[in-house]
Amino acid sequence: MIYKKLIFTALTVLSTSLSALAQGGATTPYSRIGYGMLGENATGIQRHMGGVGIAMQSGRQINVMNPASYAATDSLTFMWDIGVGLSNSWSNEESTGKTGHNFGGGLDYITSGFRIANHLGGSFGLVPFSSVGYSFGKKIDSGSESRIGDGSLSELYIGAGWEPFKNFSLGANFSYLFGTITNDTYVVASATNLFQRTMEVRDWNVHVGVQYAIDLNKDDRLVLGAIYSPKKSFHGHTWGVYYEQNATKRDTVQYTSLKGNYEMPNTLGGGISYTHGTKFNGEINFTYQDWSKVAYKPLTGFENDNTKFNNRWKVAAGVQFVPDARGGYLKRIAYRMGAYYNNDYLNVMGNKVRDYGLSLGFGFPALGSKTLVNLGVEWKHRYTSPVNLIKEDYLNVSLSVSFNEMWFWKNKIR
Repeated sequence: MIYKKLIFTALTVLSTSLSALAQGGATTPYSRIGYGMLGENATGIQRHMGGVGIAMQSGRQINVMNPASYAATDSLTFMWDIGVGLSNSWSNEESTGKTGHNFGGGLDYITSGFRIANHLGGSFGLVPFSSVGYSFGKKIDSGSESRIGDGSLSELYIGAGWEPFKNFSLGANFSYLFGTITNDTYVVASATNLFQRTMEVRDWNVHVGVQYAIDLNKDDRLVLGAIYSPKKSFHGHTWGVYYEQNATKRDTVQYTSLKGNYEMPNTLGGGISYTHGTKFNGEINFTYQDWSKVAYKPLTGFENDNTKFNNRWKVAAGVQFVPDARGGYLKRIAYRMGAYYNNDYLNVMGNKVRDYGLSLGFGFPALGSKTLVNLGVEWKHRYTSPVNLIKEDYLNVSLSVSFNEMWFWKNKIR
């Protein structure tokens, strides 16, 4: 009965979340390039700590970033973690002084975690891979040109983590990667023409990870973590469509398979965390992706034929402090903060896109249960170098609920 309930609940929640996940995501002109703005596989708790998680290990928290962490899942509970976000951004174009403002939000992710057997834990859920969202334009001779883009790529995953011997665990996530990205260019002169480029992805992906814990004493622990995802081709198709005003039909051109023409890079990451009982946890992460070595074949006339990517790297750090896990309510609140610096994969006319941010968050325990309500705020600044084209500042608010239910507890009948 328990597993039937689990499967039914999972299918119901995931099916209602597929469309909702695509509603959130990026709102920035930089997302026009490549596959848009990349996701991090970070839950609300991890976002409040600067986006760390490679070395995070907890029996009562889902950590999709490193599937080896599933091995530590509490044996008596079934967990859900659902996150939503709101984003408010301000932009300033350096060359013209033109300013802009955008507001958006939606479902960020939904994940679950559970114990399968001794030393073996599992997880499944839905997380973002990348997102696209922009709208801007300019005047041209005898008319105007407007560019609009939207869409996202998401991962529906299932994974497991195993502890073959004490303090060492390894795991893997296998995912179905899917989504559609659309880029439109409207040219209004003597007539109105639309150039539309569409990318449709239907693919698979894999993420693997390891963790090794070092017990310094009964209260203090170090965890070393590492993750890896292999380079691979995307599967799916991309094509361009040309619409001309008053034309009786549209022209579909360059219908191309993604395989061999569009790729994702190797991903490597490492981290170290320190935990002192239930009171303190701190972590530092570093990730690297060799985007400069992937294939990306633009559609002639629909994209920049000189599209290039930069190698991406990111460093992040975060801490969490709980005054007293067994004390009064205020002492049981988790206080979190973090920071990160990201050298992104996007290249705009020879300029590198970079961003950095600070985050602050709180974990409020629900009365009478192990459920946590996590509320956090993040400030982020994005710019390009060496020439600063458009500066963007973001204020992001995230809310997540970590449900921790004792589904596997059997009451004894006396």
